[in-house]
Amino acid sequence: MCAGFTRGTSYVVSTSTAITQGIRVTVSTVYVPSQSSPAGHKYVFAYTIRIANEGTETAKLESRHWVITHGSGKVEEVRGPGVVGHQPTIKVGDHFEYTSGCVLDTPRGSMVGTYHMVRLDGRTFEADIARFELAMPHSLN
Repeated sequence: MCAGFTRGTSYVVSTSTAITQGIRVTVSTVYVPSQSSPAGHKYVFAYTIRIANEGTETAKLESRHWVITHGSGKVEEVRGPGVVGHQPTIKVGDHFEYTSGCVLDTPRGSMVGTYHMVRLDGRTFEADIARFELAMPHSLN
């Protein structure tokens, strides 16, 4: 389940990028050992997402949909309004960036998802969030 966290010491794990209708979503992830407890099957990851509008029209992020896959094959889906309490409107040339976190019960996993976006004239689309890996450094493939 994704949750709030304190970053502390961390190690870069992976990055991903997707572009949908001019909206570039870039993700970078880190493993957060200070909040993890491998003996307790708790692995904490932070991810920073930058949503940049490289298109020709303003877009508002209304909601998110995540599919979180643990290394064991367990799958969780998370849906909700906005991101970190915001529903940002991103004008052409602007961006919105935030950091959140996810707790897995295995040292490896992945996330993939979409943002439901709305144009000023009411047209909607799903902006892709490319799959990214969550992995404790030096964990087995």
